[in-house]
Amino acid sequence: MPEPFAALLPAILVPPPGPRSRALAARLARVECPDTTYIAADFPIFWERALGANVWDVDGNRYVDLTGAFGVAALGHSHPRVVAALQAQATRLVHAMGDVHPAAAKVQLAEELAALAPGDCGVALFGNAGFEAVEAALKTSALATGRPGCLAFEGAYHGLGHGALAATWRDDFRRPFLAQLNPHVRFLPYADPRRAPPAAERAATAAARTLEEVDALLAGPAGDACGAVLVEPIQGRAGIVVPHPSFLGGLREICTRRNRLLVVDEILTGLGRTGRWFACEHAGVVPDLLCVGKALGGGLPLSVCLGRPAVMDAWGRSTGEARHTSTFLGNPLACAASLAVVAEMRERDWPAEVTSRGAEFSAGLRTCTAGAGVAEVRGMGLLWGVELLGPGGEPDARRACRVVGAALRRGVLLLADGTHRNVLSCMPPGCLAPAQQDAALAIVGEALRETAPRPRTSGEDA
Repeated sequence: MPEPFAALLPAILVPPPGPRSRALAARLARVECPDTTYIAADFPIFWERALGANVWDVDGNRYVDLTGAFGVAALGHSHPRVVAALQAQATRLVHAMGDVHPAAAKVQLAEELAALAPGDCGVALFGNAGFEAVEAALKTSALATGRPGCLAFEGAYHGLGHGALAATWRDDFRRPFLAQLNPHVRFLPYADPRRAPPAAERAATAAARTLEEVDALLAGPAGDACGAVLVEPIQGRAGIVVPHPSFLGGLREICTRRNRLLVVDEILTGLGRTGRWFACEHAGVVPDLLCVGKALGGGLPLSVCLGRPAVMDAWGRSTGEARHTSTFLGNPLACAASLAVVAEMRERDWPAEVTSRGAEFSAGLRTCTAGAGVAEVRGMGLLWGVELLGPGGEPDARRACRVVGAALRRGVLLLADGTHRNVLSCMPPGCLAPAQQDAALAIVGEALRETAPRPRTSGEDA
């Protein structure tokens, strides 16, 4: 199906960040919490508009976006079908009373998601941000199991609200608020292939090792308070960590046998990003609770926790006061945008399209990174990470930051991610055209070679 977007290449008119971006950064620094937006002499740019795989900044520079705006722009920025749905909805109803007098669009979207969800995981509890879906899942687990905690994994990122933060691994996020977090969360190492000795079966070895640890923890007193296992099928913020397919299936078996709930966080991976509607489907797994966000709203804030009826029934029938809700629950604008996203994806067989485009993207990514001092390229579909290590095998965050800056100056948007910020993450819009892909990846390759460690000469000090 032809894309409704022009395949525009990068065009840098003013070295970024340009004067207008720098002026806006100075203004923002005076009025926003200082911890929120990172501001430096060479960062950030301020966006003015975006269309398809392109972003324009306030200084008139045009970029090719390999971030998909954190994976949100799955179909592309400002997809015309989504824009038309928003315009039509805005003339009728902008806001409703989501848990009292809802909009019809909430019903329609819940039905669509139930039809897409794996197995019978189709009863919806809506939210606005991704972390809200995770917190809805954790509350549901506590009600359904009578156990207040969960088992999560090292490297996990589930959001920064207090409930989700308790299951997020990053110490720099957690440390200031430890006294406020759920004390019943336990962590185990993720099934990261890098845990196992380098070998052809290292991913399977890492998965088997983690599954043994999960089973042992849930069988003993240390895991007694854990009512659920909360897992990302691919860890995103940890650096696009892809476990062996046996991992998720093993967790499903353990949760069933140990009478725990399996909660799969697909905020990032859901809605086709990996080549299936949901990444858990690669392993043939139906979770008890499924968290969806990012691409769901087509650019508007929207998330959902989907659950099996028997699990969601733990909430009981409303008697007039919802115990997990918000003012903007089931917002009609967000639901209209989401309905347009789902309809477009259905008509295009989006998972199959992502599989095809992802194969082309990954081939191009491997080509552009070859010989550029890259430790590993890994991913699935349109979700890829490029890991950078130093000469001694240590995470090279400094180089990753330099690559991001070098790419930005040439007109490509890229992110440095990973627990140590040494992984370049790519989650481009699915509308990325071949010419745009070739140009953007050539720039990434140039940035990698420009920043590659220089070999020492024989007379140079170590």
